[in-house]
Amino acid sequence: MTRKSQSLSEEIRKEVLAAEESIREHIRETPVEYSPYLSRLGNCDVYLKLENIQLTGSFKLRGATNKILSLTKEEKDKGVITASTGNHGAAFAWLAKKFNVRGTIFLPETSSPTKIESLRLYGADVQYYGDDCVKAEIHARKIAGKEGLIFISAYNDPQIIGGQGTIGIELQRQISRIDCVLVPVGGGGLISGIAGYLKSESKNIEIIGCQPEKSAVMYASIRAGRILVLESELTISDGSAGGIEPDAITFPICQELVDDFILVTEEEIISALRLIMEKHYLLIEGAAALPVAAFIKQKNRFQGKNVVLILSGSKISLESLKKILC
Repeated sequence: MTRKSQSLSEEIRKEVLAAEESIREHIRETPVEYSPYLSRLGNCDVYLKLENIQLTGSFKLRGATNKILSLTKEEKDKGVITASTGNHGAAFAWLAKKFNVRGTIFLPETSSPTKIESLRLYGADVQYYGDDCVKAEIHARKIAGKEGLIFISAYNDPQIIGGQGTIGIELQRQISRIDCVLVPVGGGGLISGIAGYLKSESKNIEIIGCQPEKSAVMYASIRAGRILVLESELTISDGSAGGIEPDAITFPICQELVDDFILVTEEEIISALRLIMEKHYLLIEGAAALPVAAFIKQKNRFQGKNVVLILSGSKISLESLKKILC
């Protein structure tokens, strides 16, 4: 571990410890479940971190809670804004209602009625712009700048990263020895928080990012040494799909603290989803299946180790489930 990496992990550790103190009473300490099947498959000990049963259905609540609680009364009264069609949007809407904060969520005009309805159930002010998430986010940022509102990013914010990193604190309470953690990667907020905290505890813990082959922007960017603008193909791991902001603070963190990446195919993701439903009776989304698929793909490298797979969320549509199961 280089001096730069050590300094970075210590900086993230401070954010994570502050977040832990701030958000603990507002989130669930999700359980860890041992997987006999995967453990036998890899000749190791495999533990599933069940963020799929976190409040609002994903780990995103951690970072969003930390950010909302950091705002001043004046900032809360004025209002906050974000752009998301998925887990970040659900967490944002739930928190806006809980803490009585005026919140607006921008969605692409192409968003599914199911997702729109789920956000409105929390009482969110939903507005529409553009035909994809990137355009909706750019517009939301412009509105925030024009009206003096706080824009809450899904990943590109130290307090968001700090909140997600509280998973690392829980893992250390729950598992006596951690050798390796496999984490889904989209924008990189989740893996940045977990890697930063755990590497500050032990530089020997291996952190592996997991992405779908059809949307592996972080992986490709790290290989190129710069943030790339790439088109993502459609993937069942829609929660991790998409690009990275040009100034994303998660990029240098992943460069320094993520040890390796494993990319998986759509068939491997679907197989992992089925396996978790069949062997553990758990409902997970495509992004949450990435670590499972990655573990199975390279199972031989984990022999004799204590391995943690982060099951990041549970939001999968009935249409997708039908395709997977039928």
